[in-house]
Amino acid sequence: MKYKEIKNSVKQLIEFILTPVTVKKISFQDIIGLPVKDQGPSVAIAEAIQWICRAQDFSKTKDGGVARHYSLINGWGPSYPETTGYIIPTIIKYAEEINDKNMLDRALKMLDWLVSIQFPDGGFQAGTVEAKVIVPTTFNTGQILLGLAEGTRKFGDRYRGAMKKAADWIVQTQDSDGCWRKYPTPFAQPGEKSYETHVAWGLLEAAEVDCNEKYLSSALANVRWAIHYQEKNGWFAKCCLDDPDRPLTHTLGYVFRGILEAYKHSKDEAILNACIRIGDGLLTTINKNGFVPGRLLPDWKPAVRWVCLTGSVQIAYCWFMLYEYTNDKKYLNAALSVNKFVRRTQKTEGPEEVRGAIKGSFPVFGGYGTYEYLNWAAKFFIDSNLKEMQVMNAIGMD
Repeated sequence: MKYKEIKNSVKQLIEFILTPVTVKKISFQDIIGLPVKDQGPSVAIAEAIQWICRAQDFSKTKDGGVARHYSLINGWGPSYPETTGYIIPTIIKYAEEINDKNMLDRALKMLDWLVSIQFPDGGFQAGTVEAKVIVPTTFNTGQILLGLAEGTRKFGDRYRGAMKKAADWIVQTQDSDGCWRKYPTPFAQPGEKSYETHVAWGLLEAAEVDCNEKYLSSALANVRWAIHYQEKNGWFAKCCLDDPDRPLTHTLGYVFRGILEAYKHSKDEAILNACIRIGDGLLTTINKNGFVPGRLLPDWKPAVRWVCLTGSVQIAYCWFMLYEYTNDKKYLNAALSVNKFVRRTQKTEGPEEVRGAIKGSFPVFGGYGTYEYLNWAAKFFIDSNLKEMQVMNAIGMD
């Protein structure tokens, strides 16, 4: 075991001893294991949506954005621009599914708040709205662009100006090889990030809404740049916030989704082959119960014993997409297994702060979002379960 890991383990043990009784109770429940019962996608989605509504209502900063998290230690956090941005398409999709105007009103509040904090040049800040370092950042702007594009698609020109400013800024700050290096987040290790294909996805959505070839070309240039860092076994280098030798499934999920969306928009077989390589590599990490280790090594072996629940459902969504493109049921079966595992971690009763929420890690004391329920975990959980319902309906299996 590395010195860093030993130091972190000791630190976590001391922190655990000092935690409130609720933390210890939930931790021990996770250690005992998951319930056998799976409530199914429909109930899980409804509960997670209601938790996101509470995260918007109880955000520490009360500004229309969505609280970054609920912490078992410190309570509700401040609003998080990046994830509020990509929560918007989820809220709009759900509102359309159930024909709920109140949910659309929530999306409008999120959009109006984001527009109010956009920099004049079009970029958006990293971190929460209370961050001490306020600078425009490529990755966060790309994630918010997803919300602005969906807002423009749904509500018309009210958000088109903000969408185009953000997309133009991303294009203008791109290097000639397709990488974005000029405006990195101050909250991650320095260096190029292959997972910024998730920024490219934002441009792809803006390109579709605005019929803009410039945005499309910029997005595909980034995806092709990122694919140069893919190994033969599907592995992506430069793919983590803080530990590229043991990346989170969360950031692997980002790069996977970005290249899948690039294939969706381009139908480039070389990009599809890259999707298949990472999809197949990730298949080797899952056990029969749907457990995927939260950090992975370049040979796809586990680096930790806990699950990054966000990454799990991101990857499940990507496997659903890959099944749609290839008709290979190994992707469908893996996605169903992972979704079921994560659903079993969700509580659908109990205190409203945690009911319907998704933990950063399972067990809750794992190394990602420790003792926290994250708004983006809930977002990707909803997306993946909605996708499951769509795919199963398409093949005639409810």
